[in-house]
Amino acid sequence: MSITVLDPVPLTTVQDAGRVGYAAQGYRSCGAADSYAYHLANALVGNDPGAAVLESTLRGPALRFEADAVFSLTGAESPAALNGVPVPYYAPLLAKAGSTLKIGVAASGLRSYLAVGGGIATPPVRGSRATDVKCGIGGLKGRKLAKGDTLPTGVCDTAALWRIITAKHLDRPLRDKAVCRGTHSVRVQGAQTLPLLRTVPGPQDAAFTAQGLHDFTHGIYTLTPNCDRMACKLVGPPLAMHHGADILSDGIVPGSVQVSADGQPIVMLADHQTTGGYAKIATVISADLPALAQLRPGQRVCFTFVTPAQAVQAARQQAVLWQQVRNRL
Repeated sequence: MSITVLDPVPLTTVQDAGRVGYAAQGYRSCGAADSYAYHLANALVGNDPGAAVLESTLRGPALRFEADAVFSLTGAESPAALNGVPVPYYAPLLAKAGSTLKIGVAASGLRSYLAVGGGIATPPVRGSRATDVKCGIGGLKGRKLAKGDTLPTGVCDTAALWRIITAKHLDRPLRDKAVCRGTHSVRVQGAQTLPLLRTVPGPQDAAFTAQGLHDFTHGIYTLTPNCDRMACKLVGPPLAMHHGADILSDGIVPGSVQVSADGQPIVMLADHQTTGGYAKIATVISADLPALAQLRPGQRVCFTFVTPAQAVQAARQQAVLWQQVRNRL
């Protein structure tokens, strides 16, 4: 079974839960930038939680299903049509062999996900199918998709899966917005509601002055055009430090908030490097990274501090939302 790429659009890659356990050897984790939408897409088609999917940025691809398949779309919602007929997001959908799926430009949000029953079955590298474009590994030959590519899909009894879905009346979109898009905090600034990213202080928060820490949690920051799967560079109130931004390089994780020499924060995303030499004022909690991954340049965010215990609780609440969808199947 396979899928043929008719139009790859600017950036569509194969992604999964990430390449974990190899940072000491210099391998980046990569994986889906919006982990929540990724897990939800797999849940809707009954896949294992770590199955590989397609991630597209701003605009979705055009694809042809070479065999019957159950698929789902999540993340940034774009106009999507199967053989010219509009199809919804956040629902299991059936594509017959030869069907063509075309996905347009997202009205809001940035990254969309397509999961297919059985997952995308490209060869794993270091235990993951996640595409690392910079290193040229994972996915399909370590690169973004191109016109004419053929993507193998895993084993799936499509007919049996679809019978289960229709028998349980699951072939309809999810309506609960909290389940569809997850939950995250907001801060009201005048007439605007801005995403409020929760962060755990450190590991180098002591490098910042009291004013710098105050500005971080009370300022408003705007995403610059220099944002990608590696990091979001922000501009806003500069964060004052005691002795500058440089430190001995140490480990970086998704959500690390590095502060460069100009005092501006840089939030690491899925394709982050394994080490860095700028002081890190905080780490965005895992439950809030999906919200950041869906923001476009020019949009604004705020930060706040929480405890590690609160970060763990937020992650557990997010996992409960995923499980709600899995329980339906």
